[in-house]
Amino acid sequence: MIFFQLFIQLIIPLSLVGVCFLIGKGIELHHFKKLTQREQQLSGIIVTNLKTIPLEYANAQPILVMGSAVIATDYFKVFAAGLRTLFGGEMKSYVTLMERARREAMVRLLEQAAGQGASAVWNIRYETSTTHGQHRKKPGGVEVQAYGTALR
Repeated sequence: MIFFQLFIQLIIPLSLVGVCFLIGKGIELHHFKKLTQREQQLSGIIVTNLKTIPLEYANAQPILVMGSAVIATDYFKVFAAGLRTLFGGEMKSYVTLMERARREAMVRLLEQAAGQGASAVWNIRYETSTTHGQHRKKPGGVEVQAYGTALR
């Protein structure tokens, strides 16, 4: 009887937590795989953060292009980050969150540039912000906006 109660009260919830963690990790890995494929398709576009446009593009038509992404966090990342604040160090649970958002915003920017017939994107900049929940120790997310000047 005690084993049954232990099973119900401890093992089942921990198993569900483990399953949810694995599902979240799988979704994240799938997103990274898709991002890599999309980045490879757009690798022909020149990308730089330089402000000055080279002479070879002096007569090119400039177009403002933007891409944004909002990536949500989950309770696991918030919990892991909370533990990290106790001991200090890099919050690795948020590193992948920021990387996914940055790469997704860049891919969307490049897709917009490719749709406009651009061969290069100059003066790329990023803006970041957090969405609700971060200051209340609840899941929220991160928004990354990428913008630049596409040259056709």
